[in-house]
Amino acid sequence: MPYMTTTTNRAMTVPEFNTPIVLEHRALPEPARGQVRIRIHACGVCHSDSYALHGGFPGMRAPLVPGHEIVGTVDALGEDAQPWSIGDRVGLGWYGGSCGWCEPCRRGLLLNCHNTTIPGISSDGGYADYIVARANALARVPENLSSAEAAPLMCAGVTTFNGLRHSTARGGDLVAVLGIGGLGHLAVQFAAKMGFRTVAIARGADKASFAHELGAERYIDSTVENPGVVLASMGGAKVIVSTVTAADAVTAAMPGMGIGGELLILGAPSEPLALSPAFLIPGSKRIQGWASGASMDSQDTLEFAARNGIRVMTEKMPLEQAGAALDRMLSGKARFRVVLETGA
Repeated sequence: MPYMTTTTNRAMTVPEFNTPIVLEHRALPEPARGQVRIRIHACGVCHSDSYALHGGFPGMRAPLVPGHEIVGTVDALGEDAQPWSIGDRVGLGWYGGSCGWCEPCRRGLLLNCHNTTIPGISSDGGYADYIVARANALARVPENLSSAEAAPLMCAGVTTFNGLRHSTARGGDLVAVLGIGGLGHLAVQFAAKMGFRTVAIARGADKASFAHELGAERYIDSTVENPGVVLASMGGAKVIVSTVTAADAVTAAMPGMGIGGELLILGAPSEPLALSPAFLIPGSKRIQGWASGASMDSQDTLEFAARNGIRVMTEKMPLEQAGAALDRMLSGKARFRVVLETGA
């Protein structure tokens, strides 16, 4: 079904930091050289969208449209916008493209480009009908993923998938996922489909059946079992994927790291971890942070998810309810992911 270009752009905007999101009607943005315009179908709501509310990221300026989990259809092309054509369905995430000539780009570290943009952070994002983006920032969306399914994969998905495939774990290794919420329920699915012996850790016996449905072979209820002790009894985890923001939960799991074990931090606790550096020396353990991925990383994520039946648990809300949707995510009332739909 073709998507028609309208003459106005609804944009859910933060007019000034620490003020509510409001609806604005703007002119359509026009793509410059090397850019495309995207008619947005869906935009995931991420916890880091809160930066747009409060200006909590370096260099941010208001007014600003939040959102960086974007899926839509290319409806206009600037010059040199290869390889895209009008009508292509594409995704845009935290990675807003790269310049190609700064030192990180020349070293292949595209996510660390000195001249990148971050949708919804350093430029207007996806809580809107339209957005312009660099052509080299885009991922192609498989036909068998709906826009609402694909949108959260542009941040939550690529972060978990890319973090796991760049970790020290190899097929058959023990991988534990701490937390099975928005990031964790994807991490468990990716880990199981990658061939890891997958353990899910969360609070409460009621989550056990869900963890097994996601692909975990073992569930640890941290309210009745010590995760570190249980993992150690299983031989130790090659990787513990931490998706939670509770420092004490991370600390409790760390003794379960095996020889050469890695703590992969995807969710960031606001409090410090209680860790003696001496803990890392025996067994050569390490702590690794991971953030997102470049355009082909996102495309790999989408294709892997489509081929292997990995799906995001979502709640859908209309674009005009962006403020309520973000409140729902930040309050913890949304267990998994909220997705805004434009009706396109």
